[in-house]
Amino acid sequence: MNRPSDDPHTGPLAGVRVLELAGLAPGPFAGMMLADHGAEVLRVDRVPAVLAAGDTPRRDVMDRGKRTIGLDLKSPEGAAVFKELAARADVVIEVFRPGVAERLGIGPDDLHAVNPGLVYGRLTGWGQEGPLAHTAGHDLNYLAVSGVLSTLGREGEKPTAPLNILGDFAGGGLMLAHGIVLALFERTRTGRGRVVDAAMTDGAALLFAMFYRGPASEGWGPRGTNLLDTGAPIYDTYTTKDSAYVAVAALEPQFWAEAVELMGLTDLPDRDDRSAWPALRERLAAAFATKTRAEWEEVFADSDACVFPVLEMHEAPGHPHSRARNSFVTVEGVTQPAPAPRLLGTPAPDLAPATRLSDLTSWGVSAQEAERLRAAGVLA
Repeated sequence: MNRPSDDPHTGPLAGVRVLELAGLAPGPFAGMMLADHGAEVLRVDRVPAVLAAGDTPRRDVMDRGKRTIGLDLKSPEGAAVFKELAARADVVIEVFRPGVAERLGIGPDDLHAVNPGLVYGRLTGWGQEGPLAHTAGHDLNYLAVSGVLSTLGREGEKPTAPLNILGDFAGGGLMLAHGIVLALFERTRTGRGRVVDAAMTDGAALLFAMFYRGPASEGWGPRGTNLLDTGAPIYDTYTTKDSAYVAVAALEPQFWAEAVELMGLTDLPDRDDRSAWPALRERLAAAFATKTRAEWEEVFADSDACVFPVLEMHEAPGHPHSRARNSFVTVEGVTQPAPAPRLLGTPAPDLAPATRLSDLTSWGVSAQEAERLRAAGVLA
């Protein structure tokens, strides 16, 4: 690894240096995952963006624990500086369309020439090759082509556009971070780096590995008619008396029996009879509408009925379970999810907001050279 011995970073990735090329959310999310576990992440942004921000810390959650500089990569001098930085890095995170980094002179071959052990992580929607590789797209498009989108939504309705979690973050940023760690582990044996090609389309499809056999197997029906996609009344959400919601996931018979008992319901339709699902849903909806969300939360407290309140985003940090586990932290006034997963016994990471890095000497750029580059508008 390339970290100075006196660096304060701790965690399983302490000693790992990451250059993160600024981009949309999935790339910064991958960098955040690495920074959360001890990596030293240097975000390389555009010069105007860094100058405009000044010395104000970046409070974006996905920039926590990072440092940032501005670099004009379109200039030969800027590309040369990036190569100097890459020579002392372990990882590069790149989020451009295929071919852009090569045209800038900072593609995998360019950087492996100065650092054969570099792990070069590439994150795109469609991947580095294929007929769509150079086509624009967004999370919803990647879900559409992967087949994932066809499964989302209620019966008889068009597919539902989810937040950009499945493609951008889980299928993209998280898979990239996973691939980078795999490549770093491999490097401990080979000494050589590797290019990680993380495509959001691939990642989204992998997340749904369990469901791809569904259409070819008995018992799997159209969207919104199955056990886990709002088809089953025992796995759905219901409106409470105060127009809030509860989430019911009483899949196992013993959990269902406990839920029914606590609700005081009798003579319900058979939960295993699909033809009875509409009638069962109607009974449950009527029952849940008789109490407020808080009242139902009290009814099901400390039970195995698998019925819980649907909390709003601002309520989640205050839930007793979240508080007990410190699942949320506050950094410079911004409440945000804590790093996950946890490696027990590892000290809590530094979650300070991203700040500018004003001294690049440890990255191989002298103070005199940095001053010259700043004056030329190449570096901020």
